[in-house]
Amino acid sequence: MRRTAIALVVVLIVVLSVMPGVAAAATRTGGTVVVADGETIEGDLQAFGGSIVVRGTVEGDLQAVGGTVVVEGTVDGNVQATGGTVQILGTVGGDVAASGGTLSVGDDARINGSLEAGAGSIAVDGTIVGDVRLGGGSIVLGDTARIAGDLEYEGDLTRADGATVDGTVTEREGLNVGSDADFTIPGAVLTVYGMVVTLLVGAVLLALFPVTSSAIAERATRDPLRTGGIGLLTVVAVPIVLVAVAVTIVGIPLALAGGLAFGLLAWVGTVYGRFVLGTWLLSLADAENRWAALLVGVVTVAVLRLIPVVDPLVRLAVFLLGFGALVAVLADRYRDRRGRREPARQSPDADDSGAEPAD
Repeated sequence: MRRTAIALVVVLIVVLSVMPGVAAAATRTGGTVVVADGETIEGDLQAFGGSIVVRGTVEGDLQAVGGTVVVEGTVDGNVQATGGTVQILGTVGGDVAASGGTLSVGDDARINGSLEAGAGSIAVDGTIVGDVRLGGGSIVLGDTARIAGDLEYEGDLTRADGATVDGTVTEREGLNVGSDADFTIPGAVLTVYGMVVTLLVGAVLLALFPVTSSAIAERATRDPLRTGGIGLLTVVAVPIVLVAVAVTIVGIPLALAGGLAFGLLAWVGTVYGRFVLGTWLLSLADAENRWAALLVGVVTVAVLRLIPVVDPLVRLAVFLLGFGALVAVLADRYRDRRGRREPARQSPDADDSGAEPAD
């Protein structure tokens, strides 16, 4: 267990050294970045990821770059978003500047400032208090759309009977619109960045724990259904246990420590999941090399992310396999060590009852 703790610390140091922005509370990166319902981010938030979802509250500005950017909750400041799909479904206290393949403003959405967007297709069904400037291949104002200011647009505009624009409506050519975010990172760069980090962490794990890593791969490939079930059960059960522990004041520190340990273990499990996938793919070609397996697994998951329907299923399966195998192997090692220690606790001269004989 001491070696395990040391390894996890080393992994954490490596990751933080190559991801300096992740340690800051106002910056989040990852395959999926979520501000959970009920969660509040004090100040501004910069988010980079394949999918960015804000269900809670951001008290400052939101700057987001991702494949999908969704604001379901509340952003008190401005929103600057660049993504394949940008959705404003909640409330934005300031302005919205967006660029992407598609932009939609939902029925219940409210933007208290202005909206400026450039996208292939734009659909507005919510309320915008300020002016609106839109540039797109197709622009649709739905029945519930309400624009209190002026509307400038370039593109094919379709306006439903129920849509209202209190100001002027002007078609303008050469309209320069879109996100003026201070950062512009293409999605491909983010994908490569994530691959590099995963490869670094995986290399550290394979170097420190070659035997354990091989046992994890063997366990997952030998019995994938049971291993995935262990991963799913652990993911469901541990948070429930942590919540139960946190009910008491004394249990709150334990629950926090347990939550951090569980999160780190789950993250390591995602890396092992890619190693497991690569090991299985190499076995199909009768090849065996742990370093090649790590590379093949990481690249395969990255390529499959290009397929929207397949991506979430593959990432879930890979995570459950890697995490389940990690939990199962660690549990087996713990039972083996405990079993070896039990005989040592009893004296060789002890009788069947376990009591020491008198001198």
